[in-house]
Amino acid sequence: MPKGSVLDTENGFYVSSPELCFLQMAERASLIELIEDGFELCGTYDVSTGELRSCAPLTTVARLESFASKAAGAHGRSKALRALRCVVDGSASPRETVLTTLLCLPYRLGGYGFAPPCLNYRIDVGAHARKMASKQFYRCDLYWPEAKLAIEYDSDAEHLGSRNAANDSSRRNALDALGVDVISVTTLQIASRVEVEKIANHIGKRLGKRAQYKEPSFSVDNLKLRTELLRRLEPGMKVSA
Repeated sequence: MPKGSVLDTENGFYVSSPELCFLQMAERASLIELIEDGFELCGTYDVSTGELRSCAPLTTVARLESFASKAAGAHGRSKALRALRCVVDGSASPRETVLTTLLCLPYRLGGYGFAPPCLNYRIDVGAHARKMASKQFYRCDLYWPEAKLAIEYDSDAEHLGSRNAANDSSRRNALDALGVDVISVTTLQIASRVEVEKIANHIGKRLGKRAQYKEPSFSVDNLKLRTELLRRLEPGMKVSA
């Protein structure tokens, strides 16, 4: 195995490095599960205790790719390298991971094939938008700088109450003044093929990318992908074709 495969905790035991751990998971996880694992290892969230908490990234996509490339002959290596083509650094929650995966996976896997966005991208509020803003900067869940397009994942738990509604309005007004197009997406929309298509079409127009997938194979793969992604995020939620 490559150098750095095993780490000394200095507490009397050793552990697999995040890079080796990812390679080990590739042996038993599905490709979609492995992609989600990669997002978590390279993200700023942790769900190992069953609850979402913030943390520093354990590794990066570049480090995972470098490690897997050097691990010639290791079980799961090919799948790991394939999965890493779909992983993006900086996700802050499982919801952001699900949304990015759905939008950016290639057609053959049921995704919409968009270029990867920047995750949790910082946008500074300039002087002309300062009067509308409540903060000096905002972070967008998913952001394509070249198109000034932001995707925000709305959660019912995070957007209840008049104070949050006011904050959301102030945020949207400030970003609008900066020329940023903001699209809000909910879990219910992801569960609906019709709603997801509307979002994907809007993104495609802003990014200058026309949908070129073939039916009926794409519909089958898309339903399978959304079902697998939402199975862990929202168990029991009905997903429509």
